[in-house]
Amino acid sequence: MRLDKYLKVSRIIKRRTVANEVCDAKHVKVNDRSVKASYDVKVGDIIEITFGSTTTKYEVLTVSEHATKEQAAEMFRQIK
Repeated sequence: MRLDKYLKVSRIIKRRTVANEVCDAKHVKVNDRSVKASYDVKVGDIIEITFGSTTTKYEVLTVSEHATKEQAAEMFRQIK
């Protein structure tokens, strides 16, 4: 699944267009590498998102095309 879609489906970022813009601005790293929105997310990836001076890390636990609110919370684990 594309990174921008994963961020939207997992509800880390509310809108896919915003997720796409954040990726294009190089504020997203996966496994310590800057990646584009088209990056293929896999289980076990560590996603690091920087908003201003705040950096948060998430570990990908599952990848699914659709998710309810409860399922979305189980798709990742916040590390930091």
